[in-house]
Amino acid sequence: MLTGVTPPAAQHSAPALRRLLDLLAQGAAVEEFDRPAAAARQAGAAEAEIAEATAVALRIRRTLGQHRVREAQLTALFDTASDLAALRDLDAVLRAIVHRAKLLLGTDVTYLSLNDDTAGDTYMRVTDGSVAEDFQRLRLGMGEGLGGLVAQTARPYATGDYQADPRFHHTTTIDSAVLNEGLRAILGVPLRLGARVIGVLYAADRAPREFTASEVALLSSLADHAAIAIDGARLLEETRAALVDLNAASETIRTHSEAMRRAEEAHDQLTDLVLQGGGADDVAAALANILDGGILIHDADGAELARARTEPLPQPIPAVAASRARGRAVPLAGTWVCAVLAGPELLGSIALTGRAGLADADRLLFERASVVTALLMLLRRSVAETEDRVRGELLGDLLSRTGDPGTLAARARRLGVNLNRRHSVFVAHSEVAPRHRLLAATARSAQARNGLAGLHHDHIVLVAPSDAPGPAAQALAAELGQAVGFPVTVGSAGPATGPAELPHAHSEADRCLSALRALGRAGSGGAVGDLGFIGVLLGDQADLGGYVHRTLGPVLDYDSRRGTDLVTTLDAYFAQGASLTRTKDLLHVHVNTVVQRLERIGRLLGEDWNTPARTLEIQLALRLHRLTRGL
Repeated sequence: MLTGVTPPAAQHSAPALRRLLDLLAQGAAVEEFDRPAAAARQAGAAEAEIAEATAVALRIRRTLGQHRVREAQLTALFDTASDLAALRDLDAVLRAIVHRAKLLLGTDVTYLSLNDDTAGDTYMRVTDGSVAEDFQRLRLGMGEGLGGLVAQTARPYATGDYQADPRFHHTTTIDSAVLNEGLRAILGVPLRLGARVIGVLYAADRAPREFTASEVALLSSLADHAAIAIDGARLLEETRAALVDLNAASETIRTHSEAMRRAEEAHDQLTDLVLQGGGADDVAAALANILDGGILIHDADGAELARARTEPLPQPIPAVAASRARGRAVPLAGTWVCAVLAGPELLGSIALTGRAGLADADRLLFERASVVTALLMLLRRSVAETEDRVRGELLGDLLSRTGDPGTLAARARRLGVNLNRRHSVFVAHSEVAPRHRLLAATARSAQARNGLAGLHHDHIVLVAPSDAPGPAAQALAAELGQAVGFPVTVGSAGPATGPAELPHAHSEADRCLSALRALGRAGSGGAVGDLGFIGVLLGDQADLGGYVHRTLGPVLDYDSRRGTDLVTTLDAYFAQGASLTRTKDLLHVHVNTVVQRLERIGRLLGEDWNTPARTLEIQLALRLHRLTRGL
């Protein structure tokens, strides 16, 4: 072959690879990605190479699409928050929220109804995409239809096909209006002010579909903004009425307006901080300055995310539950606590210390800060989920021997993982802890160790730099157990260097985990070398000398230093069935000499050396010692 000449297969493959990149840049449809492979096959290119490149391109396209969807959702939430901060026209804000809900959820129709306390029902206020006049004028009694049930129970409800769903109280008026509009799938979430439901926000399709949990959370977050807009409009209206009716209340109104302005400015400041990439520490510091107190932010599991101007405090779980139920900040022993929610989902909490007497204006500001904190946590979770998914995919490829080792090492470097270093593999399991909590805790530990974590064959696996898998597994079991609140067992193996050695290390770590559980050592961690003779049997590369030294080392070292032969006495003792008389006859010494030697052995090996479990290991080590010495 001539130097510098491109192989024919590579010449045919290159246009197809460039075409795949062009399709990614253009955001082409999925079916377009099959054409470069077909053209390459006709040109005689390597089919496997093009197929692999096409699969990679489709994964990249899927990931980019998920990023774009999440970015659009967060942008809409931030835009809604900005509209709320500059609230002037309630109808315009509600129309914008309904329209954004339609765009983000991709439904045919979205609409919003408000409760009429006087009439005891709920009526349609804003619609987007509706074509039926009777639907736009619809009123629902409490408990009637899907919307009436949401308004009555303050809980979100969804149906894939409303007309055929027996859970709801169907009425002729409602069913006729829904039929005229042609709606099938409907999702409704409550608009809540504190513990009171003031209306319902809906998203509906004219074809059957199932709404996901993330779609419910997104619509609930928009509903929270709509409720704030309605409450803000109510407060402004009350202010205007007070100006007209009560001249004596002018100072109160001025104070109230100042509080509203301060709340708007604070909301804008916090929102801008998040939009500019600020984290939980930045939000906590800014909020501490605004409210002149200490701020703590916890996640839903009670882990501290950020703290400013205060000492660490555990998450006040009863106060968080009370705030979640009321939808307001609540006091607890001089500390104010507000649940951070995305609709019905609890994302965490914020606590304000050093402000036992909190005025209504500052309380409102504190509660609004929880909305911004919710947006921050949603963004943080989205980024973490994306990163965990990428890391989990790489981990799966590494342990399954999928892909070229050089390519896998390059992917790992992009994630800050250097596979040229010696890594150990850890497999974690808990009989009690929910798997998603254990996986999240393991992912946090992996990031702290510059490693990878994820699910592989239904097991939670962590790969991290370590030259001592046994001690590292013990530390990891304690760390994960504390994080999830239940015992966690961790089997380990390694160290391994490079992608090629990781699958073997994973298999050994998996066997080690099974052995730990079978031996009743749940809640602990270790490697096969820590399992005594069982580890020798489980290990693919048995370290016989290491096992002998771990078991008989003190006796062997004593013999070496003193010129004695205690190991021979020990061997004879077991060979004669632990009989002192037969042992002294075999060794041609007095029985007291045998007793003295065995007492010395007991001090060297520990008081439990003559228990059944220890004697089994010691006898195996003696046999291996004779074998290795003979060899």
